[in-house]
Amino acid sequence: MRSNSNSDNQFILTASCKAKSGIISGVTSFLADRGCYISELAQYDDPDSHQFSMRAVGFIESGDCSLADIQEQFSEVAEKLELNWQLFNANSPCKVLLMVSKFDHCLDDLLYRLRKGELNMEVTAIVSNHLDLRPMAEREGIRFIYLPVTKDNKREQELALMDIVEETGTELIVLARYMQILSDNLCTQLKGRAINIHHSFLPGFKGAKPYHQAHVRGVKLIGATAHYVTSDLDEGPIIEQSVQVVDHTYSADSLVAVGRDTETFALAKAVKLHIEHRVFLDGNKTVIFK
Repeated sequence: MRSNSNSDNQFILTASCKAKSGIISGVTSFLADRGCYISELAQYDDPDSHQFSMRAVGFIESGDCSLADIQEQFSEVAEKLELNWQLFNANSPCKVLLMVSKFDHCLDDLLYRLRKGELNMEVTAIVSNHLDLRPMAEREGIRFIYLPVTKDNKREQELALMDIVEETGTELIVLARYMQILSDNLCTQLKGRAINIHHSFLPGFKGAKPYHQAHVRGVKLIGATAHYVTSDLDEGPIIEQSVQVVDHTYSADSLVAVGRDTETFALAKAVKLHIEHRVFLDGNKTVIFK
């Protein structure tokens, strides 16, 4: 196993296109010719959509080449292969904006994992339509922005949110139990860069009080779903789902308590997959290299 102590030379390259011959050899040959060592390579050709997805992880061994050089020179290869591609510094933290309302468990879990070094991200701000979680943000030394939403100011506040995204260079928005429906226009703007946690194992029990609906139905499994935000409420491309076995002895309140665990796990896993550039959108579904 090889290693490289220069973190500026460690990269993640993602690419997707219509499946065709020569993609892997074209990409890997380009990297090898520039002194790159590929430590991890994953690819998938979807038989239904015919989309090819690839993720390469590695580092530059040669001192004659930099990530900036690869960024500039790879364009010719990408154009020839008709690739949609991105090159990332593997050690650069993803800039993430967290949105919350009154429930604190998902926010608390993400901040805990950030402190423990499990999530390579920088929280640019915590935005909320309520003031309840302001002390939590201040305790962590994170900027808290209060954007109360009413039916009369929704458009204005969404514009303010996008101003914050632009100002902070935010790359990902995480709705950590943010209890407001985003407009279709905002969902379109945030395509592929906003993750929501739905307190249900989609597609069942949508809407209000899903755990109470589940209790009435006598379910034996409950769960939570982390997905990308789209204009189709709670029906965006699924990134991660978590389930928990329950039985007839669980009250509605017990299901809510157990549900908190599934929500925090699913959301944290989805965020980690996204910031590690492991998720590829393919229509209304995802390809995920774990």
